[in-house]
Amino acid sequence: MSEEQTQETAVKVHLPAFYGLKAGMTRIFDSNGNHVPVTVIKLLPNYISQVKASEKDGYTAYQLAYYEKREKLVSKPKQGHLKKAGIDSTFARFAEVRVDEVNPEFLGKPVDFDNFPESTYIDVTGFTKGKGFQGVIKRYGFSGGPATHGSKFHRTTGAIGNRATPGRVFALTKMPGHMGNKKRTMQNLKVVELNTNDGYLLIKGSIPGSKNSIVKIQKAIKA
Repeated sequence: MSEEQTQETAVKVHLPAFYGLKAGMTRIFDSNGNHVPVTVIKLLPNYISQVKASEKDGYTAYQLAYYEKREKLVSKPKQGHLKKAGIDSTFARFAEVRVDEVNPEFLGKPVDFDNFPESTYIDVTGFTKGKGFQGVIKRYGFSGGPATHGSKFHRTTGAIGNRATPGRVFALTKMPGHMGNKKRTMQNLKVVELNTNDGYLLIKGSIPGSKNSIVKIQKAIKA
């Protein structure tokens, strides 16, 4: 390891949250031989691309850059923003993590994952799997109508209003529409294993999102 790499490793920053990639699910066996279902999170490099201070921005936060792509797939403004922070990699995504205090010296430094060891309780935020446009039976579990004997009511919604009064369809009425692809957070999940050498994190149970989707890992609020 070169001297520059050694210095970079020495200044890694601990934050209460980072962004990773959901690689899929598998199972492991604990020391007692019990079967444990786990979700595998690929640890993506997270770099601090901007420091938000209360004096200038009105609040304190770190902006994280993550999810590296080829240079030609990242816009010029983003590349300029990264170079201004002293980051050579071409990251395509950015997000903020609120903190109580910030250190301007952390600009351009990588985020360390060592503060998420085994048995740590975390909250995971992601977007649920998209199901496309669906009817009320699949979307809300409606029972539907008779399947035979001349019935013309099978899988449709049914009545949604009542004559001239109120003369409109109430908001939030359960009707066909876009299903899934909603931002959801699962709380108090447990870290089973952290392996920074191989670049993965194991979380007990399932989490929102499809395979290869971006998820936010943060310290549990209610733990």
